[in-house]
This record gives sequence, structure tokens and C-alpha cells, in this order.
Amino acid sequence: MFGDLIQHLHRPDVAAAALASLPDPDLARRVEAAAEDAGLDTPDYVAALVRGFMDHADDDRWLQIVGVMGKSPDPGLAALEAILRQAVEHEATHHAQPTGGRRL
Repeated sequence: MFGDLIQHLHRPDVAAAALASLPDPDLARRVEAAAEDAGLDTPDYVAALVRGFMDHADDDRWLQIVGVMGKSPDPGLAALEAILRQAVEHEATHHAQPTGGRRL
């Protein structure tokens, strides 16, 4: 269940197994690299991303996740993958923006 998965993502064995189970190994590598860049252990980083989503996602993002879950034989893993993908892409976009000056 998704609830069980997110409750235990802080455990290194659970986070490692979840990342290893992702259908996209490149996403797992990107998450691990982002964790290293943030100075966090990968399990703590993954747990923080999921908690951040749970606490701050708007209705549209939740609807996307529910849609992804409904189409998958493994809804929990599909939700985790979608959350991590959104977070990593957001971080990449955020860091790609120039610092300083005005944003349009």
C-alpha cells in the first residue's frame, strides 16, 4: 500500500528497494544525485520529497497522481515514481533559472 510505503521511506532498506523498483533507472540515479547535492542521505531525501508533496500539493497535482495510480498494477510505486519525477524536474527547472536580477 502507498501509505505503508511512504511511512517507511526514511528507512534505508525501504528507500533503496523502492528506488531499485522504479521502472526508470535514470530517475533513481537523478534522485540519488539530487540527494547528494542537497547533502542528505537518499532515504531522508526521498522521504522529504514525498512529505513535501503530501503537505503542499495542490488539487491538480493530486489528481495527476490519482490518475497515475489508477492506471498501474502497482499504484504505490507508480505514485512514488510520479512524485519523485515531479520533484526532480522541479528542482532541475528551479536550479536552471539564473540567480539574481528580476524574473519575468
